Amino acid sequence: MRGGMGNMQNMMKQMQKMQKKMEEEQQKLKEEKIEGSAGGGMVKVTVSGHKEILDVVIDEEVVDPEDIEMLQDLITAATNDALNKADELVSEKLGQHTKGLNIPGLM
Repeated sequence: MRGGMGNMQNMMKQMQKMQKKMEEEQQKLKEEKIEGSAGGGMVKVTVSGHKEILDVVIDEEVVDPEDIEMLQDLITAATNDALNKADELVSEKLGQHTKGLNIPGLM
């Protein structure tokens, strides 16, 4: 029975280390800047690793008062591109700490 408690304590220590590393990675992700674009780069959206929109850049050539819907579509596409890239980055950074573990709510 004693070996079981030692294993449990060791596992708890490993989990605490993993939690600390994941918290550090999450903090680093906040500093990351991920850019998505649409329309051949005419619309660019930059988001953080926490999926906060940081910047939107629209090339003046794409601004057509007669076609606002196209501009809206480009902004939406660029935003979705940036958010998808942010998801990939989060999976890459945090996934390395949880490989082989199936922990609900972590990924």
